[in-house]
Amino acid sequence: MTATILIIEDDPSIAELQKDYLEINNMDVTIECDGKIGLKIALEQDFDLIILDIMLPSMNGFEICKAIREEKQTPLIIVSAKTEDIDKIRGLGLGADDYIIKPFSPNELVARVKAHMNRYLLLRGNNYQPKMIKLANISINIDAHKVYVLEEEIIFTNKEFQLLLFLMEHPNRVWSKEELFERIWDFDVLDTEVATVTVHIKRIREKLRKTNLTELPIETLWGSGYRFNT
Repeated sequence: MTATILIIEDDPSIAELQKDYLEINNMDVTIECDGKIGLKIALEQDFDLIILDIMLPSMNGFEICKAIREEKQTPLIIVSAKTEDIDKIRGLGLGADDYIIKPFSPNELVARVKAHMNRYLLLRGNNYQPKMIKLANISINIDAHKVYVLEEEIIFTNKEFQLLLFLMEHPNRVWSKEELFERIWDFDVLDTEVATVTVHIKRIREKLRKTNLTELPIETLWGSGYRFNT
Protein backbone atom coordinates (compact mmCIF):
# COMPACT_ATOMS: atom_id res chain seq x y z
CA MET A 1 0.00 0.00 0.00
CA THR A 2 1.29 3.47 -0.93
CA ALA A 3 2.45 5.57 2.01
CA THR A 4 0.71 8.93 2.47
CA ILE A 5 2.70 12.01 3.47
CA LEU A 6 1.50 15.47 4.50
CA ILE A 7 3.91 18.38 3.95
CA ILE A 8 3.07 21.62 5.75
CA GLU A 9 5.48 24.12 4.19
CA ASP A 10 4.97 27.69 2.91
CA ASP A 11 7.96 27.75 0.54
CA PRO A 12 6.67 26.22 -2.74
CA SER A 13 10.15 25.37 -4.05
CA ILE A 14 11.06 23.42 -0.91
CA ALA A 15 7.68 21.70 -0.74
CA GLU A 16 7.84 20.65 -4.38
CA LEU A 17 11.41 19.36 -3.96
CA GLN A 18 10.34 17.22 -1.01
CA LYS A 19 7.30 16.02 -2.94
CA ASP A 20 9.33 15.06 -6.02
CA TYR A 21 11.78 12.92 -4.07
CA LEU A 22 9.07 11.26 -1.99
CA GLU A 23 6.93 10.50 -5.05
CA ILE A 24 9.95 8.96 -6.79
CA ASN A 25 9.96 6.58 -3.82
CA ASN A 26 6.29 5.67 -4.39
CA MET A 27 4.74 7.90 -1.74
CA ASP A 28 1.51 9.87 -2.11
CA VAL A 29 2.15 13.49 -1.04
CA THR A 30 -0.24 16.28 0.01
CA ILE A 31 1.10 19.85 0.36
CA GLU A 32 -0.43 22.64 2.45
CA CYS A 33 1.19 26.07 2.87
CA ASP A 34 -1.00 27.53 5.63
CA GLY A 35 -0.47 26.51 9.24
CA LYS A 36 -4.07 26.40 10.44
CA ILE A 37 -5.32 24.63 7.33
CA GLY A 38 -2.40 22.18 7.56
CA LEU A 39 -3.33 21.34 11.15
CA LYS A 40 -6.98 20.84 10.19
CA ILE A 41 -5.98 18.41 7.43
CA ALA A 42 -3.55 16.58 9.73
CA LEU A 43 -6.26 16.02 12.34
CA GLU A 44 -9.09 15.16 9.96
CA GLN A 45 -7.19 12.80 7.66
CA ASP A 46 -4.90 9.85 8.33
CA PHE A 47 -1.31 10.11 7.09
CA ASP A 48 1.63 7.78 7.53
CA LEU A 49 3.96 10.71 8.27
CA ILE A 50 3.90 14.52 8.52
CA ILE A 51 6.70 16.87 7.45
CA LEU A 52 6.37 20.23 9.17
CA ASP A 53 8.03 23.62 8.78
CA ILE A 54 8.20 26.00 11.78
CA MET A 55 7.75 29.43 10.21
CA LEU A 56 4.26 29.29 8.68
CA PRO A 57 1.40 31.71 7.98
CA SER A 58 -1.40 31.88 10.59
CA MET A 59 0.11 29.29 12.99
CA ASN A 60 3.69 28.22 13.67
CA GLY A 61 5.03 24.69 13.51
CA PHE A 62 5.57 24.38 17.26
CA GLU A 63 1.87 25.05 17.88
CA ILE A 64 0.90 22.60 15.15
CA CYS A 65 3.19 19.89 16.53
CA LYS A 66 1.73 20.30 20.03
CA ALA A 67 -1.86 20.16 18.73
CA ILE A 68 -1.20 17.05 16.63
CA ARG A 69 0.45 15.24 19.55
CA GLU A 70 -2.58 15.87 21.73
CA GLU A 71 -4.64 13.70 19.38
CA LYS A 72 -2.35 11.57 17.20
CA GLN A 73 0.95 9.68 17.31
CA THR A 74 1.63 9.93 13.56
CA PRO A 75 5.40 10.15 12.91
CA LEU A 76 6.32 13.83 12.52
CA ILE A 77 9.52 15.37 11.16
CA ILE A 78 10.28 19.08 11.52
CA VAL A 79 12.25 20.57 8.61
CA SER A 80 13.33 24.10 9.47
CA ALA A 81 15.88 26.81 8.78
CA LYS A 82 16.02 27.55 12.52
CA THR A 83 19.41 26.17 13.55
CA GLU A 84 19.54 27.04 17.26
CA ASP A 85 19.71 24.07 19.63
CA ILE A 86 16.90 25.58 21.69
CA ASP A 87 14.54 25.36 18.69
CA LYS A 88 15.51 21.76 18.04
CA ILE A 89 15.07 20.84 21.69
CA ARG A 90 11.70 22.61 21.79
CA GLY A 91 10.46 20.77 18.70
CA LEU A 92 11.55 17.38 20.00
CA GLY A 93 10.17 18.22 23.41
CA LEU A 94 6.75 18.91 21.89
CA GLY A 95 6.74 15.44 20.37
CA ALA A 96 8.45 15.67 16.99
CA ASP A 97 10.24 12.46 16.05
CA ASP A 98 13.04 14.20 14.17
CA TYR A 99 14.39 17.66 13.30
CA ILE A 100 16.16 18.34 10.00
CA ILE A 101 17.87 21.66 9.33
CA LYS A 102 17.56 23.45 5.97
CA PRO A 103 19.26 23.24 3.56
CA PHE A 104 19.01 19.47 3.62
CA SER A 105 19.81 16.53 1.41
CA PRO A 106 16.60 15.26 -0.24
CA ASN A 107 17.98 11.71 -0.11
CA GLU A 108 18.57 12.06 3.63
CA LEU A 109 14.99 13.27 4.06
CA VAL A 110 13.66 10.24 2.20
CA ALA A 111 15.85 7.92 4.29
CA ARG A 112 14.59 9.43 7.54
CA VAL A 113 10.98 9.33 6.37
CA LYS A 114 11.28 5.61 5.57
CA ALA A 115 13.05 4.85 8.85
CA HIS A 116 10.41 6.56 10.98
CA MET A 117 7.50 4.98 9.10
CA ASN A 118 9.03 1.50 9.24
CA ARG A 119 9.65 1.69 12.96
CA TYR A 120 6.18 3.06 13.63
CA LEU A 121 4.55 0.29 11.60
CA LEU A 122 6.68 -2.29 13.39
CA LEU A 123 5.57 -1.06 16.78
CA ARG A 124 1.95 -0.89 15.59
CA GLY A 125 2.08 -4.61 14.90
CA ASN A 126 2.98 -5.07 11.23
CA ASN A 127 5.06 -8.27 10.95
CA TYR A 128 5.39 -8.23 14.72
CA GLN A 129 4.16 -10.84 17.18
CA PRO A 130 1.81 -9.51 19.88
CA LYS A 131 3.78 -8.97 23.05
CA MET A 132 3.39 -7.54 26.54
CA ILE A 133 6.16 -6.42 28.83
CA LYS A 134 5.78 -5.42 32.49
CA LEU A 135 8.44 -4.05 34.82
CA ALA A 136 8.38 -1.75 37.86
CA ASN A 137 4.56 -1.38 37.69
CA ILE A 138 4.79 -0.23 34.07
CA SER A 139 3.06 -2.38 31.43
CA ILE A 140 3.48 -1.98 27.67
CA ASN A 141 1.15 -3.53 25.14
CA ILE A 142 3.54 -3.48 22.19
CA ASP A 143 0.97 -4.55 19.63
CA ALA A 144 -1.52 -1.86 20.68
CA HIS A 145 1.20 0.76 21.24
CA LYS A 146 -0.13 1.51 24.73
CA VAL A 147 1.57 2.15 28.08
CA TYR A 148 -0.02 1.57 31.47
CA VAL A 149 1.35 2.74 34.81
CA LEU A 150 -0.35 1.06 37.77
CA GLU A 151 -3.05 0.02 35.25
CA GLU A 152 -3.73 3.62 34.18
CA GLU A 153 -3.01 4.41 30.53
CA ILE A 154 -0.39 7.13 29.98
CA ILE A 155 -0.01 8.73 26.54
CA PHE A 156 3.51 8.86 25.09
CA THR A 157 4.68 10.21 21.75
CA ASN A 158 6.03 7.75 19.21
CA LYS A 159 9.71 8.29 20.10
CA GLU A 160 8.99 8.39 23.86
CA PHE A 161 7.23 5.05 23.49
CA GLN A 162 10.11 3.53 21.53
CA LEU A 163 12.70 4.78 24.02
CA LEU A 164 10.79 3.53 27.07
CA LEU A 165 10.15 0.18 25.40
CA PHE A 166 13.81 -0.25 24.49
CA LEU A 167 14.97 0.50 28.04
CA MET A 168 12.41 -1.93 29.48
CA GLU A 169 13.46 -4.64 27.03
CA HIS A 170 17.07 -4.21 28.22
CA PRO A 171 16.73 -3.58 31.98
CA ASN A 172 19.56 -3.11 34.47
CA ARG A 173 22.00 -2.18 31.73
CA VAL A 174 23.53 1.25 31.24
CA TRP A 175 23.01 2.77 27.78
CA SER A 176 24.87 5.90 26.68
CA LYS A 177 23.02 8.73 24.95
CA GLU A 178 24.88 7.92 21.75
CA GLU A 179 23.83 4.26 21.87
CA LEU A 180 20.20 5.16 22.52
CA PHE A 181 20.13 7.67 19.68
CA GLU A 182 21.53 5.15 17.21
CA ARG A 183 19.10 2.43 18.37
CA ILE A 184 15.94 4.56 18.41
CA TRP A 185 16.58 7.09 15.65
CA ASP A 186 18.46 4.68 13.36
CA PHE A 187 21.16 7.20 12.42
CA ASP A 188 24.77 7.75 13.38
CA VAL A 189 24.82 10.29 16.18
CA LEU A 190 26.19 13.81 15.85
CA ASP A 191 27.30 15.87 18.85
CA THR A 192 24.35 18.25 18.44
CA GLU A 193 21.86 15.37 18.45
CA VAL A 194 22.76 13.91 21.84
CA ALA A 195 20.37 16.44 23.40
CA THR A 196 17.52 14.65 21.63
CA VAL A 197 17.83 11.67 23.97
CA THR A 198 18.03 13.93 27.04
CA VAL A 199 14.83 15.73 26.05
CA HIS A 200 12.89 12.51 25.53
CA ILE A 201 14.12 10.95 28.81
CA LYS A 202 13.06 14.11 30.63
CA ARG A 203 9.57 14.01 29.12
CA ILE A 204 9.17 10.30 29.95
CA ARG A 205 10.13 11.01 33.56
CA GLU A 206 7.73 13.95 33.76
CA LYS A 207 4.85 11.73 32.68
CA LEU A 208 5.84 8.94 35.07
CA ARG A 209 6.26 11.46 37.90
CA LYS A 210 2.60 12.48 37.53
CA THR A 211 1.48 8.92 38.33
CA ASN A 212 1.43 7.17 41.71
CA LEU A 213 4.77 5.42 41.21
CA THR A 214 6.75 5.51 44.43
CA GLU A 215 10.08 5.49 42.58
CA LEU A 216 11.05 6.39 39.02
CA PRO A 217 12.73 3.38 37.37
CA ILE A 218 14.88 5.31 34.85
CA GLU A 219 18.15 6.26 36.52
CA THR A 220 20.75 8.73 35.24
CA LEU A 221 24.35 7.68 35.69
CA TRP A 222 26.28 10.87 35.13
CA GLY A 223 28.96 10.49 32.50
CA SER A 224 27.66 7.05 31.52
CA GLY A 225 24.03 7.21 30.42
CA TYR A 226 20.68 5.79 31.54
CA ARG A 227 19.48 2.55 33.10
CA PHE A 228 16.01 1.09 33.68
CA ASN A 229 16.07 -0.48 37.14
CA THR A 230 13.91 -3.44 38.09
